[in-house]
Amino acid sequence: MQTVETLNEGLKRAYTLTITTQDIDTKVDAELKRLAPQIRMPGFRPGKVPANLVRKMHGPALQQDALNAAVQEGIQSLIADKGLRPAMQPQVELGEGYEPGKDATLTVTMEVLPQVPAPAIDGLKLERLTVPVADASIDEQLKKFAEQQKRWDDAGDKAAEQGDLVTVDFVGKTADGVAFEGGTGTDMGVEIGSGRLIPGFEDQIVGVKAGEEKQISVTFPEDYPAKDLAGQPATFDLVIKSVKTAGEATVDDEMAKNLGLEGLDQLRELLKGQIEQEHNGLTRTYMKRKLLDQLAEGHDFEVPPSMVEAEFSQIWAQLEHEATHEADPEKAKAEMEGERDDYRKIAERRVRLGLLLSEIGQANGVEVTSQEMNRLIAQAAQQYGAEDRQRFIQYIQQEPMAAAQLRAPLYEDKVVDFLFGKAEITDRETTREELEAAIESEDGFATGTHIHNHDHDHDHDHHDHDHHDHGHDHDHDHGTPVAETEVTGDAEDAPKPKAAKKKAAPKDEAPAAEGEPAAKKPRAKKAAPAEGEATDAEDGAEAAPKKPRAKKAAPKTEA
Repeated sequence: MQTVETLNEGLKRAYTLTITTQDIDTKVDAELKRLAPQIRMPGFRPGKVPANLVRKMHGPALQQDALNAAVQEGIQSLIADKGLRPAMQPQVELGEGYEPGKDATLTVTMEVLPQVPAPAIDGLKLERLTVPVADASIDEQLKKFAEQQKRWDDAGDKAAEQGDLVTVDFVGKTADGVAFEGGTGTDMGVEIGSGRLIPGFEDQIVGVKAGEEKQISVTFPEDYPAKDLAGQPATFDLVIKSVKTAGEATVDDEMAKNLGLEGLDQLRELLKGQIEQEHNGLTRTYMKRKLLDQLAEGHDFEVPPSMVEAEFSQIWAQLEHEATHEADPEKAKAEMEGERDDYRKIAERRVRLGLLLSEIGQANGVEVTSQEMNRLIAQAAQQYGAEDRQRFIQYIQQEPMAAAQLRAPLYEDKVVDFLFGKAEITDRETTREELEAAIESEDGFATGTHIHNHDHDHDHDHHDHDHHDHGHDHDHDHGTPVAETEVTGDAEDAPKPKAAKKKAAPKDEAPAAEGEPAAKKPRAKKAAPAEGEATDAEDGAEAAPKKPRAKKAAPKTEA
């Protein structure tokens, strides 16, 4: 194989590779020799089919396979011989006019990883904001538990009041009296005053009694998910099936025992531990942002444009998805367009931070062990059904890129923990409200990173998880480089358009290999409704008049 470098500019590289017809023919002959004993043909004993007949039957396919194998070997040799560290998968083009029996000319282009300067990790100073668990927080959670467990008693002929549970059959109609799709349901439980349904619905059933019929008029909110109903007036014909009053919600040992616990003290301890875990998560998010800010400020080097573009594409896709759920999607998208350059800078910062964290991890022996990787795979597999679970595990084991995506968040956390151990940390006690405000005020959008491995161990194997601890795996012996493009970081770090500060939905499906469908996640089972309350989907009630979910505030997302 002949190799000629045609471009060496910044991080861009290009090469022309010539694979001789002799190299290809040698591979074809070797494959013919291997296959011949297995070929069966009428008139010949098994394994005695002449090679020229085998070549005639299978020659074109063998020629293509040999060319593909030669290309892969050529790229691997190029990477190894030149000591290259591709940032993304190299682009390979076969020269025009190639025909079997002739030399094959390839053009290979790529961007390589930069030489990351030795990261400065000495002198890091961080403040750890801690939040003690107040008894009032535990009491508030206990009240919520009690509310969830309250019993409902039949009210008889009593008229419905605030706080009562009214069970209704309903038929929704548009302003011209036509029943709309999904607007019919039976045995729907409505807790008056809960605010679960669209404005005006619950208020208008105050005073109804079991056995009555009533028509109410409402207007769907502008941001109602069903676009044909959003902002439109409608009526609902109701049949009142029952009215029930809430029994007293008592916080006592009996409530805890109903949850399978020994008593109220044990429930309080469990709730305290849960709240502490939430506080610790917020503390870590704040510290991580401050840490990455310090790293970003202290390091500036060129990063591969292809990695930045891949990162930006992922951010932009998420922003577009979020914008579609806004009350005015077009306005949200227009705001995004005005900030496109800012988001591209965020993508560049993320890539740079990922390279820095990878460099720090490798220089200091941070790794994800095979046991940890196996736990990650097992945990991720639990989201699939029994049939798809094994397919998912095999897919992760066979696809280095998928394994890298799964591994990257844990590896990043381990590098961050290492840096926490190196930093000078001072503690300051605060309140949860102040801690959440501090996180939200941080310009920490770019704290998600793009972990990238540039380890060059020529002996490691694709499936040896002890040696594939980073988000980018280079195996010069077994395959071409695999780029890891998953953005990691805490959920609070995910990009959001400024007009849509909502939590990003989790990813539900495993990435699929090229030409292979991903194993689909089974539909989640809905929780059983409370006594006297129907599920939304019952009897075609998918468009039941539920109030849209409130949007959670997310930290500001600016670089």
